[in-house]
Amino acid sequence: MTEAPFMPVPVRGELADLNVFLTICRRKSFRLAASELGVSTSALSHTMRGLEERLGVRLLNRTSRSVVPTDAGEALLGHLETGFSHIRMALDELDHYRESPVGRLRINIPRDAAQLLFAPVLAKFMAMYPRLQMEITVDNTLVDIIGSGYDAGIRYGESVPKDMIAMPVTRKLRWIVVASPQYLNHSAHLPLNHPDDLFQHQCIRMRLGNGTLYKWELNRGKEALALDVPGSLILNESEMIIDTALNGFGLAYCLDVRVRPLLESGQLVQVIPEWVCEDEPMVMYYPSRRQLHPGLRRLIEMIREATLY
Repeated sequence: MTEAPFMPVPVRGELADLNVFLTICRRKSFRLAASELGVSTSALSHTMRGLEERLGVRLLNRTSRSVVPTDAGEALLGHLETGFSHIRMALDELDHYRESPVGRLRINIPRDAAQLLFAPVLAKFMAMYPRLQMEITVDNTLVDIIGSGYDAGIRYGESVPKDMIAMPVTRKLRWIVVASPQYLNHSAHLPLNHPDDLFQHQCIRMRLGNGTLYKWELNRGKEALALDVPGSLILNESEMIIDTALNGFGLAYCLDVRVRPLLESGQLVQVIPEWVCEDEPMVMYYPSRRQLHPGLRRLIEMIREATLY
């Protein structure tokens, strides 16, 4: 019996199917991979069955709870990650020859960045580059941008993984302690002249994107303190913290640029004003092995031009 001649699959279709496999492995879920690729889960299942049949080997072990590559799939995955990385870099280089950025750009940012940096420029940016498709996820949780399929993210400088390229999009940021006149009147019998006095007050505590409770960092000259302040309320979002302070609940630790209009109107008052913290700027970061997407470069330039802090 003669063996049937090998019939190669068209390169474009093969690459597309291999990208499906790569995305499923990265997201560890058919549902999440389907959402990212914009197709149905049944279409992904059909694609994977076809790929495994053509290659003659099982690539994925799928249960009701998880999707993991087989040994063969793991071996293929290592080569694909390197190969697709080189393909992305080659395609990115072509963007330098275009008049304006094209393609898809996915960015993960915290809510502070959404309000302070993106809201003032986003509509103008998208109008300037209509061929660019951009997806922005607002998320205070510190995520793995590579594993989650993002091209870049924004975070405060000290929280960015060391293997990333980080480009500042603000100056150093200033953190202060504020309260409403209502709260200050209610607690007038309590001292509030030194950071140590915070332990007698109701403080609105902050949970960071990595799950830890933030210690309020306050500096005066060469003196530097990191205080695990007391408080019965813990929030993980700046806007809620500021709103709760506005309503007279307690003291809040926040970016001065977020509350500057409220300070000017007298709705909030800065307390212990000689104690502040100048901390790391917000940075745009992306994988070190990947060239900067031209659209991302122009977005960074526009944010820097529009940012006054």
